[in-house]
Amino acid sequence: MITQTISSLSMRLRNLAASACVVGLACGIYVLAPYNRAQVHDLYRLGSFEFSGAAFLLSAACAYVLGLSIYYLVDTRPEASKSLRSFAAIVAFARSPLAAIRRGLDRADRVALLTTLLKGFFAPFMAMALMQHTVGALDNGLAITSEWSMDFGVLEMFNRHGFRLTLKMILFVDVALFTVGYLVEVPRLRNEIRSVDPTLLGWAAAMLCYPPFNRITGAVLGSNVTDFPQFDDPTTHLILNLLLLLLMTLYASASVALGLKASNLTHRGIVARGPYAWVRHPAYAAKNMAWWIGSIPLVSAAFAESTFTGVSALASVIGWTMLYVLRALTEEDHLRSVDDAYAAYATRVRHRFIPGVV
Repeated sequence: MITQTISSLSMRLRNLAASACVVGLACGIYVLAPYNRAQVHDLYRLGSFEFSGAAFLLSAACAYVLGLSIYYLVDTRPEASKSLRSFAAIVAFARSPLAAIRRGLDRADRVALLTTLLKGFFAPFMAMALMQHTVGALDNGLAITSEWSMDFGVLEMFNRHGFRLTLKMILFVDVALFTVGYLVEVPRLRNEIRSVDPTLLGWAAAMLCYPPFNRITGAVLGSNVTDFPQFDDPTTHLILNLLLLLLMTLYASASVALGLKASNLTHRGIVARGPYAWVRHPAYAAKNMAWWIGSIPLVSAAFAESTFTGVSALASVIGWTMLYVLRALTEEDHLRSVDDAYAAYATRVRHRFIPGVV
C-alpha cells in the first residue's frame, strides 16, 4: 500500500514537472522570438491596470501551472501525461540515437510528442490573442459608452466603434474556446487528443495560416484583405459589413459546436452538431466568405490601377482560399485514417463548404 502511494505521488510530481517544463519552454520561446517582439513589449490596459504582453503571458502561465498542480494532485488514477511521455522519448533518443531510431516510436509516444509540440506552439499564441481581443472589445465598448450622448448617427457610431466591438466579441468567443481546447485535455470531459495529423503536408497547410509562417504565405500570395472594408455608398457599406459580421458569427458558432474539442490538427471525436450538421468545414467556409467581402475594396482599387494588378490581387484572395481548401482536405484524410466514424459522417453530410453546392 505504501509502495503504491509513493509510486502514485511520484507519477503526479513527474507529470507536473514535465508539464511545467513544457509551459516554461513554450512561453520562453514565444517571448524571445523576434516576430513576437511587438506583442510582448506592447502595453495593454484593462481598466486601471496597465501591463505588457510578456507580463500577461507570465501571469497566465503561472496560473495554468497552478491549475495543473491541483489537477494532478486530485487525479485518482495518475498515468504518464503526454508531456512526460515526450520528455521520456527525447531522453531515450539523446542517450542512444541509433537504438531509438531502430526501435521507433509507438503510437502513444508519437501522439504525445506531436500533441506537446502542437500545444507548445498554439497555447501561448491563443492566450495572447485572447487577451488582445478582450482589451479591444473593452476599449470599443467603453468608447461607445463615453460617446453615447454625442450627436453621432447610427452609421457613424458603427464605423467608429460598433463594428470593431462586435468583431472583437465574436473573435473572443472563438479564441477563448480554442485556448481552453489547447490547455485542457481531460478524459472525463471526452476531449482527449486521440490522434494528431502526422503528415508534413497537413502541418504545413495549417502552420502557413499562422505567424510567423503566414509571413511566408503573405510574401508568396500577397494580402489584399482588410478586416473592416470601406465602401463609398453608405447603404452598401452597412449591408456588406453586417454580412461580414454575420459570416464571422457563423465562423465562431463552429467553434462553439466543437466546444472543448477545439484545436487544430487533432482528432478528439467526430462533431456533427451545430453548423457541422450542414457542412463539414463551416468555419473555413464562413471565414473565407468574410475575407472575400473584405477584399472587395482592395481588389477593386487594384483593377482601377491596371488589369494585371487587379488579376494579381484577385489571385491572392483565391490563393488564400485554396490554402484553406488544402487544410480541409488534409484534415479529412487524417480523420478518415484514424476513425471509421468520419466516413459515415461524410456520407451523411455530403458537402464540405456550402450546403447543396460544394
